[in-house]
Amino acid sequence: MQENIHQISRAQLSFVDLQSIVLEGKSIELSQDSIKAIEKCRAYLDEKVARTDKPIYGVNTGIGSLCNHRISEEDLSQLQANLIMSHACGTGEEVPHEIVKLMLLLKVQSLSYGNSGVQLITAQRLVDMYNKDILPIIYQQGSLGASGDLAPLAHLSLPLIGMGEVFYEDRVQLASVVLETLGWEPIVMKSKEGLALLNGTQFMSAYGSWSIMKAYKLSYLADLIATISLEAFDGRIEPFDELIHFARPHNGQIKTAERIREFLEGSELIEREKEHVQDPYSFRCIPQVHGASKQAIKHVSDVMMTEINSVTDNPNLFVDADKIISGGNFHGQPIAIPMDYLSIALHELGNISERRIYQLVSGLRGLPAYLVAKQGLNSGFMIPQYTAASIVSQSKLLCTPASADSIVSSNGQEDHVSMGANGATKLYKIVENLERVLAIELMNAAQAIEFREEKTSPFLQMILDSYREEVSFVEDDRYLHKDIMITIDFLRNLEIDTDLIY
Repeated sequence: MQENIHQISRAQLSFVDLQSIVLEGKSIELSQDSIKAIEKCRAYLDEKVARTDKPIYGVNTGIGSLCNHRISEEDLSQLQANLIMSHACGTGEEVPHEIVKLMLLLKVQSLSYGNSGVQLITAQRLVDMYNKDILPIIYQQGSLGASGDLAPLAHLSLPLIGMGEVFYEDRVQLASVVLETLGWEPIVMKSKEGLALLNGTQFMSAYGSWSIMKAYKLSYLADLIATISLEAFDGRIEPFDELIHFARPHNGQIKTAERIREFLEGSELIEREKEHVQDPYSFRCIPQVHGASKQAIKHVSDVMMTEINSVTDNPNLFVDADKIISGGNFHGQPIAIPMDYLSIALHELGNISERRIYQLVSGLRGLPAYLVAKQGLNSGFMIPQYTAASIVSQSKLLCTPASADSIVSSNGQEDHVSMGANGATKLYKIVENLERVLAIELMNAAQAIEFREEKTSPFLQMILDSYREEVSFVEDDRYLHKDIMITIDFLRNLEIDTDLIY
């Protein structure tokens, strides 16, 4: 196998794998094992349909509350196409391209186990769309996160039958035009295929997976930036002593303190004599607060890894057991609750970051108010703190758990739903908000530390020197929005060894 190609197989897909596929822009291909499993399952279903008169949910029946309506054999293909067309009812903002691409990848992964009954050509077309960056236009609103992500996955599937729109070659185009350009025929759906494509949690899982990959890096950056703030605020080292943390041995707490001690190695600032006996909680309790978020990230990562390596459509086909079982593997509750948990955990990293920003601009410990020498004439860093406070307040609202809600649908057949899709989209916003708040903290910390005579650690100085190549010290008031945006890009482009963040 070539290094720039990832084989979709029945082996576990880890977040390190996922990060590698996404960041390195790898192509994907179905393994021979997966091809055989898909073909074996499809052949089994074709044979089953040909020799049975019994109703099989979603294969020769309607769906949802229409499950008791039998469908004639000559209409089975049309039923599946109708499902895709009728369920494409999304609205709201478009799903970001990086999430759509993850949806394609995760849908292929789920189909590759050979429990869904799709044709090989259908799975292969999704692979080809992924590799050629043919990204269906999908909308954020429409999924209840229970019968799978029906509306978003319907939009994902429309191009397979030559319908809908796609983003391809830097513009939105009709899927039918792109298929014609590439010489691809629309796929004629066979029994159960539409349901296999529409059922599943790939909308929620793609948002959740993206958020986890970002969360690991942002957690590392939160530690890094908090350490620069600690230095700038003339903070004390004692709260990071390992003895404290082994006395209360939460893994995240221990790891955070250890990481910060490593960041501070060789610092003159941290070693100098302090006039104050204690630091505010936003500095003193960094290990406890950041550590709790680390443990939440790890827990949700474990849950999501199980999800993305699972079969989440319905019904499921078990060829060797000669069973077609209609159950509830499409229900989003197993990941809906964890995504709400992750929202809170990431918000808290932003929440405590904003408190450090506030302390830095407050004119304490020898730092000038608002971090500028000529106050009055200059407002300095007064308003970036306002911005951070506004962002944090929005994230607090977004932390209201989506999974606590449920609204009956499908004429009472689907009487409990997870609302995990809403949890997924607001988690995405919280991740973006955290990135912005951390960028503002870095701006403040980098400014503040330059008022200190002693040197920080070589490692932190290297980060600061790199940052100063992008954003210069603020002598007099200037257009700070631009600085914030450059700082966000600086954090996004900062390369961190995967071993350090996972």
